[in-house]
Amino acid sequence: MIKLKKLLFVIYKIVFRILGIIIPKNNKLVIFESFLGKQFSDNPRAIYEYLSVNYSGYKLLWSADRKAISKFKILNIPFTKRFSLKWMFYMNRAGYWISNSRLPLWIPKPPRTTYVQTWHGTPLKKLGIDIQEVRMPGTETNQYKRNFTAEANKWDYLLSPNAYSTEIFKQAFQYDNKVIESGYPRNDYLINHNYENEINKIKSRLKIPFDKRVILYAPTWRDNQFYGRGRYKFDIQMDLERMREELSDSYVILLRMHYLIAENINLSKFKGFAYDVSYQEDIRELYLISDVLITDYSSVFFDFANLKRPIIFYVYDIDEYREKIRGFYFDFENKAPGPLVKTTEGIIRQIYLLTLDNKLSANYDEFYERFCYLEDGNSSKRVADIIFEND
Repeated sequence: MIKLKKLLFVIYKIVFRILGIIIPKNNKLVIFESFLGKQFSDNPRAIYEYLSVNYSGYKLLWSADRKAISKFKILNIPFTKRFSLKWMFYMNRAGYWISNSRLPLWIPKPPRTTYVQTWHGTPLKKLGIDIQEVRMPGTETNQYKRNFTAEANKWDYLLSPNAYSTEIFKQAFQYDNKVIESGYPRNDYLINHNYENEINKIKSRLKIPFDKRVILYAPTWRDNQFYGRGRYKFDIQMDLERMREELSDSYVILLRMHYLIAENINLSKFKGFAYDVSYQEDIRELYLISDVLITDYSSVFFDFANLKRPIIFYVYDIDEYREKIRGFYFDFENKAPGPLVKTTEGIIRQIYLLTLDNKLSANYDEFYERFCYLEDGNSSKRVADIIFEND
């Protein structure tokens, strides 16, 4: 059985490559993919929504992982099942691929297909060849770096949210092709929908109380804590019981886990105070309804900063993360746009200090000017104008 699967995979790869050569190209067909086909979200979603309204005559189709198909059906989003025969046909027929994460290395980019890599965050932690030692399962450091740069060589365009990211991306990905320094399309939503009626609609749909402040906890994954390839462990280190005792009269907390984290969170003990919102397709709505963000080393804080609301960094393992896991590109401990804390007590204290008068860190304005200066609600338009200028 194993030998048969390997043989079928080899045949599939050969057929994929042949189809890329012989199938006529349709420059009006655009394939989108977000986080390996698991979501309808992020920069690809923002570009898709902009094209849907402003570009007629295009066929817009999503690549959907088999476990995510029901989500696309519910949302009535056109899709093709990832790695199916139809998917193989459409991928080779498409004039454009738009993705926010790396495709499998074995997939060749067909001639005359434009591959747009939107990526999925402003880099704080080291990326690509800049990672000193790769601790992820299923690979080793040199292989990981070779695979990363080989994939990056297929990209025709790479999106960048700011000049800082452009410089890092070029180095970390060994990328020499075209960069669109546009701001992130996904943040257009935050600029264009930041109104009370929009916020109330989202709270109502998610059954979030209107009379309480909202805390969003959105941590990242740890490279060295995993069950297997693409499935990472995560233990919530904050004391939710203590937080409920101190905060539940005036606050609720939303827990949004990274898409690579495999844990199922049981919050039944904290009903009415803590909500698992990891199932939410796109984090953008959670940003919009949140009064304060708690994160660690995730790039979410670069996006949330566009709202100019308080950010707390819960970095209980910062020494290990900095020295042994990833490392940082800038002086995080001195330049972060919010306080760094290591205990639940520190979180509670900072929530009271920062949210009572919406107080922002002394570094916030400088951070905003460096990282958010392009976010004006028109990034999707800038990207589309460049990519589709000749169509």
